[in-house]
Amino acid sequence: MTGPEQVTTKLVVPETVAMVALLGSADELLTVIENSLDSDVHVRGNEITISGAPAENAIATRLFDALINLVEKGQPLSPDAVERSLAMLTGSSNEKPAEVLTLNIVSNRGRTIRPKTVNQKKYVEAIDDHTVVFGIGPAGTGKTYLAIAKAVQALQSKQVARIILTRPAVEAGERLGFLPGSLYDKIDPYLRPLYDALRDMIDPESIPRLMGDGTIEVAPLAYMRGRSLNSAFIILDEAQNTSAEQMKMFLTRLGFGSKMVITGDTTQIDLPGGTVSGLKVVQDILEGVDDVHFARMTSDDVVRHRLVARIVDAYEQYDAELSKTVRAPGRRDDSKRGSR
Repeated sequence: MTGPEQVTTKLVVPETVAMVALLGSADELLTVIENSLDSDVHVRGNEITISGAPAENAIATRLFDALINLVEKGQPLSPDAVERSLAMLTGSSNEKPAEVLTLNIVSNRGRTIRPKTVNQKKYVEAIDDHTVVFGIGPAGTGKTYLAIAKAVQALQSKQVARIILTRPAVEAGERLGFLPGSLYDKIDPYLRPLYDALRDMIDPESIPRLMGDGTIEVAPLAYMRGRSLNSAFIILDEAQNTSAEQMKMFLTRLGFGSKMVITGDTTQIDLPGGTVSGLKVVQDILEGVDDVHFARMTSDDVVRHRLVARIVDAYEQYDAELSKTVRAPGRRDDSKRGSR
């Protein structure tokens, strides 16, 4: 990089920070850092030289400071952590990467679950601060996973006496009556993602015992009707597939000493034609109600393969363009034509 705008900035990494922890084995993380910055980066010993435009050098310096801070706090670095740290530093939030990436929720078998984006951190904090929280966003943003982690944390700290996980048993146009097997066999495929998340957070050997004594309950939404759920952490997953009536039924199950988290993606509604999603309606009804919080996430919060975020964005762009075409002046709306 050449030109009159170019400046050089030097950083000295503290001796308490191992360079391999900062830059990765075989400089794997250094490669990610170099590819993410517009400045040139050169490392010699524990000295880092950054060359580039002043504004770009400032970003690079902040990134290295943030990564050093993470290492000092005992947080292992990964390519994903580097990219997410840079996204936080160049975004509109004032959150520091260490404040987000070191917020531990629950640990099991050497694995710690924590938020990975600013919006995820705000989501888990909202769960602490409110009785009813809605987590709305695309697939892969950790809505359900983090909610279950908070439920396990609440159970382990004795804030609640039980965990209740539920989903509406309607997905991809299937109906329980047409599926083979017993009632358990029929509902199991719909609830399997919830079991999978639980196994990441609780020793699998203890789950049957906890379910047997009612400490953990995983059941279809229809099983919630007529109940009052006290001292419980209740999670409704795939809430976009509830009707307005089902959503009201679920919310009014809230009992004393309980907390509710409702998660869903309003772009993936599998309800029969003409049925309005309860998750869409409830946002108009409860927005602004005290002790109810709506946490909204975007493709920037997707924590799966990076391609998933691009897929989400591509579909959103396609839907937006399709919506413009349908509403374009002079176009015939076939939905209003009579049958012939």
